[in-house]
Amino acid sequence: MSKKTGFVLLSVLSGILFGGAFAGNKLYDYAIKPRQRTDEDPDSSELVTRGRRWVRNHESKRDIYISSIDSLRLHASYIPGNYGEHHYVVLIHGIWDSSEGMGIYAQEYANKGWNILLPDLRGFGQSEGDYIGYGHDDRYDIIEWIYWIIKRDKDARILLHGTSMGAATTLLVTGESLPENVVCAISDSSYTSVKDEFEEVYEGLDKKIAAIPRWLAIPLLRFEVKVRAGYDIYKIRPIDAVKNSKTPTLFLHGDADEFVKPHMCRELFDAAACKKEFCMTLGAKHIEGVWIDSKKYWKKVDDFLSHNNF
Repeated sequence: MSKKTGFVLLSVLSGILFGGAFAGNKLYDYAIKPRQRTDEDPDSSELVTRGRRWVRNHESKRDIYISSIDSLRLHASYIPGNYGEHHYVVLIHGIWDSSEGMGIYAQEYANKGWNILLPDLRGFGQSEGDYIGYGHDDRYDIIEWIYWIIKRDKDARILLHGTSMGAATTLLVTGESLPENVVCAISDSSYTSVKDEFEEVYEGLDKKIAAIPRWLAIPLLRFEVKVRAGYDIYKIRPIDAVKNSKTPTLFLHGDADEFVKPHMCRELFDAAACKKEFCMTLGAKHIEGVWIDSKKYWKKVDDFLSHNNF
């Protein structure tokens, strides 16, 4: 090999390595770094905005703090229900939001007289954390919140209700060994796995972010996340968790969802080993079912809870 040829090959390899590192860093910043929601960010529905205000201004709301197993300070808002009520719902929000975004659901459970816990997932709201876990660490944080409830009420009957990334977190929690106090779970618009979800949305990203082919981008992001956040995105698989679940679960989705495709809900439902129910809302995009057809949404939730003696 001539010196000229060797120099060209070295230049090409250096360019590939530099370009890969640059692309991996850009993908990490987009997909893994938390971005706090501000009041200037619009909601998809005025009902969501009203729910957000309802949580923020609730006269009985208490700020609760606990430590995660890796010593992060985690925050949740707690809104007590009727005195003597042992029904609790843990409402788990999605990506790029905070617990306040679950106010639209909290209002409904408040009308039932339930106790409501709204955790901020790590990296969002008032919880510490510098990366998005997509349910990886969040599952253990939610389990800590479950035990916070049980410590204050040994007779607690707990429902987990999550949306989008919060739905995936819910399913990952149900794949763990849980106390009997956790009676049911609701998954609204979960993905089957993080790898599958990233692959499906990648082509639709801005070309400034998705600058390299998908077959290279996802492994690069995986490597970047392993190095900087310490977990493997390929191992976050709610579809595997539901195979181990004993928690009765309601799977909800919108048939017009273009962010988390509806087929994922069907695959999760088919894979689940637990007692399960399924509802697809016609015309609803991502997590829109609760306001596109609220009557159908809450009737299905009520029927599911009734079927499981909740």
